[in-house]
Amino acid sequence: MTAPHQPLTGLVLSGGGARAAYQVGVLEAIADLRISCGLPRQNSPFQILCGTSAGAINASALACGADHFDDTVRHVASVWRHFEAEQVYRADSISVLRSGAHWLTLLSLGWTVARWRKARPHALLNNQPLAELLTQLVRLERLPGLIQDGHLDALAVTASSYTTGEHVTFYQSREARPPWIRSQRKAVRAEITHAHLLASSAIPFIFPARSVTFNQQTHYLGDGSMRQTAPIAPAIHLGADRILVVGAGRMNEPELVVPRGVVPAYPSLAQIGGHALSSIFLDALSVDVERAERINQTLSLIPPDARARSPLRPLNLLVLSPSERIDEIASRHIGELPATIRALLGAVGVKVPAPGQSPTGMVGGAALASYLLFEAGFTGELMELGRRDAMARTDEICAFFGWTLPGKDRMHGETAPPTTM
Repeated sequence: MTAPHQPLTGLVLSGGGARAAYQVGVLEAIADLRISCGLPRQNSPFQILCGTSAGAINASALACGADHFDDTVRHVASVWRHFEAEQVYRADSISVLRSGAHWLTLLSLGWTVARWRKARPHALLNNQPLAELLTQLVRLERLPGLIQDGHLDALAVTASSYTTGEHVTFYQSREARPPWIRSQRKAVRAEITHAHLLASSAIPFIFPARSVTFNQQTHYLGDGSMRQTAPIAPAIHLGADRILVVGAGRMNEPELVVPRGVVPAYPSLAQIGGHALSSIFLDALSVDVERAERINQTLSLIPPDARARSPLRPLNLLVLSPSERIDEIASRHIGELPATIRALLGAVGVKVPAPGQSPTGMVGGAALASYLLFEAGFTGELMELGRRDAMARTDEICAFFGWTLPGKDRMHGETAPPTTM
């Protein structure tokens, strides 16, 4: 008799720089729910892990600890909860002058003056500290053994090639799944390295691109959120039957209303940059989720026998995203950034509050600052938001995984009545 198919669960973590702290709060809540449901701490509930940008780093860290899920989540959470910007990019005066101030000067004077310079700055900030952090946080040398021993089916990391303009997903898997190719995007089977993670998280203009060689060609790669049209697709191609998606921004952001009679000021470079980054990091995910929901709805209208002959299949999809506007949260923490970074952001239009001043409402340019706010106050508040949002949806999460909390009726998910003697 053939054993029943065990559904493969995928986790998709989107990009968003420091905003990815929210994902870790969600994962902490899931780890706590597993324990409450009496499940073992060791085995990961996710067999397929896919990430982009900062989400790729979180996904890879989880993958490398797939045999000790609870401990891994706690370790990753500890790093995010105690973050300082200097762990991600150099914030000392000399480094900022060499990269950020130099870059802004060339931007204002024109890049033609750079022909007389021996070295042109590659980005606004130097993220070499992140490379050093990854060697401690993401133990990629463990990955082949974990896949071989069945603790993990696949890890996928997505980046964008400045060289060819293609969107590239690198994946390492247990089964020899063939690479997929779609319009302007493709998959490459490869051994995931820290170079892939640095490339995937290289926010355009802010962090430098990374060179990676594949298919006998060297590519300069940047943040995987650029030109990403189908963030959920890698998990589907790798065989996931059900997918949990954790975003780094609200799926449906409410419109900001300008009071009647108020003439808005011309947007600063920071506002334009923040708007552009939000488009890169947030829009594709919401569109892809809507597409998946429409396909599910269409399939539900097709008779079962006809659906069986179709290559399409319904997807069990659960999406968790912030319930609060992250830009507003960032506004409360901009003053925690190093003085050099505050000065740099101020030069492009971020309204940095004066020392001791507590901003009320949304600060101009806060969206741009939110991607760089690797400071404990901001990341800790986002993690707490992620935990609250996940716990508020306990029933949905347990139903998604097929878990049962003590005191819940297994059939109906309702609290069982007390037993009478």
